[in-house]
Amino acid sequence: MAFLTETYTRIKQTLDAQKVALVAVSKTKPNSDIQEAYDAGQRDFGENYVQELADKYEALPKDIQWHFIGHLQSNKVKYIAPFVYLIHGVDSEKLLLEINKQGAKNNRRIDCLLQVYIAKEETKFGLDEQELKDLCDKIRSTPDQFSNICIKGLMGMASNTADVAIIGTEFKNLRSLYDQYARISSGSWKFDTLSMGMSSDYQLAIETGSNMVRIGSLLFGVRNYPVK
Repeated sequence: MAFLTETYTRIKQTLDAQKVALVAVSKTKPNSDIQEAYDAGQRDFGENYVQELADKYEALPKDIQWHFIGHLQSNKVKYIAPFVYLIHGVDSEKLLLEINKQGAKNNRRIDCLLQVYIAKEETKFGLDEQELKDLCDKIRSTPDQFSNICIKGLMGMASNTADVAIIGTEFKNLRSLYDQYARISSGSWKFDTLSMGMSSDYQLAIETGSNMVRIGSLLFGVRNYPVK
């Protein structure tokens, strides 16, 4: 299925009016679909797989802002460090130190979001509240170790459930944490992004305070994953 331009235009107009950023999740989708979205005006795209992202970066317009939204392994940071716009899923000190290291090698300051575990599913990644506090304390107390990263905010994924009450509570918890840490001010700390909400729950996320949503299937159609 090609990019759904009319749906995109409608959603984008609504989000722009609410001052909410749209990341079009283009994982597994061909370059032709992404080019259609680009031609319609979209510039922010989200990918989950390092090799796929690197290949698309080489093939597509260079003013695209690429977001890495998947679970990132430390040993693969080097492949996206030269160009990635925002890394959403930072869930450990080890990963953040590697991003800082690769940022220094590429003479860049790489923007990152800290991923918080808010769901009731073991398949989700992220920091719990104590781990988040410990990592934030480390960033603030040892700024020289993190001079090539900038923490832009938080990201979270709600439970995969039809129960709106559960999703709403998870989003509210993340918003509360965001408000708490947004008050911190330091050289590597410039909170302005709360990334939560996907195709199935982005409207609820916005109502709860999200200012960045990650929408894929509503724009590109259902994904066909390769059989392993």
